[in-house]
Amino acid sequence: MSDVEPEPAVAAEIFGDRIDLARQFTQALAEHGEERGLIGPLEPPRLWTRHILNSAVAAPLFSGRVGDVGSGAGLPGLVLAIARPDVEWILIEPMERRVAWLTEQASDLGLDNVEVVRARAEDWRHGPVLDAATARAVSALRTLVPLTAPLVRDGGELILLKGANASNEIETADKQIRKYRLSNVRLEVLGEGLLDEPTRVVRATVR
Repeated sequence: MSDVEPEPAVAAEIFGDRIDLARQFTQALAEHGEERGLIGPLEPPRLWTRHILNSAVAAPLFSGRVGDVGSGAGLPGLVLAIARPDVEWILIEPMERRVAWLTEQASDLGLDNVEVVRARAEDWRHGPVLDAATARAVSALRTLVPLTAPLVRDGGELILLKGANASNEIETADKQIRKYRLSNVRLEVLGEGLLDEPTRVVRATVR
């Protein structure tokens, strides 16, 4: 196992009484993530700051029933499920080995607010039933909007974790934003003053 980043002091502040579960998940990802093809070899030394806390600071934005599209290693879905046990999380992931990981971790962590669905977002057959959809590091916004918006009920939200190029992504996704009738599309920056690198979130209302 590569050297794992020490837990930042702010982690306990962000997770509160759920910090032990966050530690358990981070340790499991550090020990098994690379061998199982979930994270690259450069990630353990920045696992807390770049991945766990980057995801967790978005937790207050969610409520109801939320889909995490392309959940992968559980970033952000499992992290958010740890931080927000009052929210129902549906982790949507097509790859079998990742589905196995998500299912194992949800069980090991005792997360009864998590459902793992093996599917691609475009194969979702339940209609627009989610209160919100999220994704992190899946694809550009212009590709992500058609995958996520059809899953969300009228008046629900897209809450998408993006990188430093988020503003440009909003501009280049203009066609898709109009096609899927998204309103109040905006970029929010979370964790300033808490994290060295804040989290950028693109939010939009689905109509």
